Amino acid sequence: MTKKKFKFIAGPCVIENRDITIKIAKGLKQVIKDLDNIDFYFKASFDKANRSSVNSFRGPGMEKGLDILREVKEKFGFKITTDIHLPSQIDPISKVADIIQIPAFLCRQTDLLLAAGGSGKTINVKKGQFLSPYEVKNIIEKVGSTGNKKIWITERGTTFGYNKLVVDMTSIPIMKEYNVPVIIDATHSVQLPGAGGNRTLGNREFVPIIAKAAISAGADGLFIETHFDPDSSPSDAANIYPLSSVKKLLKKVLEIFYIL
Repeated sequence: MTKKKFKFIAGPCVIENRDITIKIAKGLKQVIKDLDNIDFYFKASFDKANRSSVNSFRGPGMEKGLDILREVKEKFGFKITTDIHLPSQIDPISKVADIIQIPAFLCRQTDLLLAAGGSGKTINVKKGQFLSPYEVKNIIEKVGSTGNKKIWITERGTTFGYNKLVVDMTSIPIMKEYNVPVIIDATHSVQLPGAGGNRTLGNREFVPIIAKAAISAGADGLFIETHFDPDSSPSDAANIYPLSSVKKLLKKVLEIFYIL
């Protein structure tokens, strides 16, 4: 019997420029090259539209960003995912992305969900930090009303007091009851939102703990933002996981995944 494929999404938080993005993609090619049964997607944002400060780096914009993602797709043979913020972005993004990602803060935006669903692409919705796992059913029904049943849900922690996220591992089997793949975003789950005043902080040392626990709880895959020099990233530097450590973590979670 063929093993089910482990869903793995990885890449930089934001597209800084072409050279850095290509370098990270090349590193991820090495990470996955000897590993079987992985359904891999390269992720990077062309616009970080909800940064803490108006002065924060947002990315190169859609046109230039999609050109870079298209090059990654052609050069490395990767499937691509990136996030959208407006219904008007669906058509150009659909020409490059294999999965359309809905950001957590926009997960209840009906017009956005309907437009994304209408694309026919797989839609990966990041569960909002303000939602219980039970409320995810409404998101699934919104996308599903377009006739599109290719829906993933990504857990990324729940707001717990000020500047703190907590991952309730029971949310994973609860959301799997809705018959959709559930992914764990282990890097955003260790954020400390707004803890730096005008920026988000984080605890990247806890990424492996979150990842392994979530896969043990039944998650279908792992989402991880990575960089060869995490501290230099202009977005989410404190919770990005080092590219040099990704393969070791991935091998460990694959062991857990295939035992279950």
